[in-house]
Amino acid sequence: MTTSTTGFAPNRLRSAAFAPIGDEGRVELVEVRLVQAISTGAFTEGERLPSENELARHLGVSVDTVREALGLLRGEGLIETRRGRHGGSFVRTTAGAVEAFNTRSLMEMSRLALADLGVQYEIISAGCAEYASRRATTEDLDVVERILQDALDLPRTAWRQRITAAQLELAALSQSVRLTADHVRLQTEFTPLLALQDADIRQRQVTHEQVLAQLDATRRGDIARVTAVVREGIRGSVRWLIAYRSELIARGSEAHSQDPFSIRNGD
Repeated sequence: MTTSTTGFAPNRLRSAAFAPIGDEGRVELVEVRLVQAISTGAFTEGERLPSENELARHLGVSVDTVREALGLLRGEGLIETRRGRHGGSFVRTTAGAVEAFNTRSLMEMSRLALADLGVQYEIISAGCAEYASRRATTEDLDVVERILQDALDLPRTAWRQRITAAQLELAALSQSVRLTADHVRLQTEFTPLLALQDADIRQRQVTHEQVLAQLDATRRGDIARVTAVVREGIRGSVRWLIAYRSELIARGSEAHSQDPFSIRNGD
């Protein structure tokens, strides 16, 4: 299996981001889907989003719904609209705006819903990890190793994109279409929340080491170890997010604009 460190994750994440919304095609859901696509690196700074008609077709909603959602994103400072022959909606430099949006999303999510999302993500990820350990080749795993190489030295946003690419690649090595599709969908939903940890370099180090440990256990075909690493990592992240959510709620609206690292350390 061959892949690139820049093309793999966006392709899978875009497919998940643009899965049909169906009858629940509310403006807010379209807005969330597009923010998730930007948060996970499916679309990067300066990149043009699909047209309103394309988004409406992919998401199964009306063009008016898409247009209203794009208006909300412009108001959030996440995209800008350019006119003319080469115009359209383009992703802006949005690290702060994306983090503020994801912080609000975390605060609005119930503790039970967050824990339930973590359970589902853990089960699917552990299943992918088990079958990757059975089926991945050395060449497959070398691709993941190259994705991770020097990643920890990158800025936090670029590091998160690289980690997401590695996690998606490891899931795909399960060679299960259904498991991989479920993993991509859940990763698209969960990664924007996980990225709230990334302000803390120590937490990035922990996550990075866990992915490396998963890669090593997969190479050795150690199913017990690889599933334990995956489960431990996700449970640790969920505990972090639950604690962070509690702190955000305790501090109220002032927390929206504060750095997660400063909040967790009482600054």
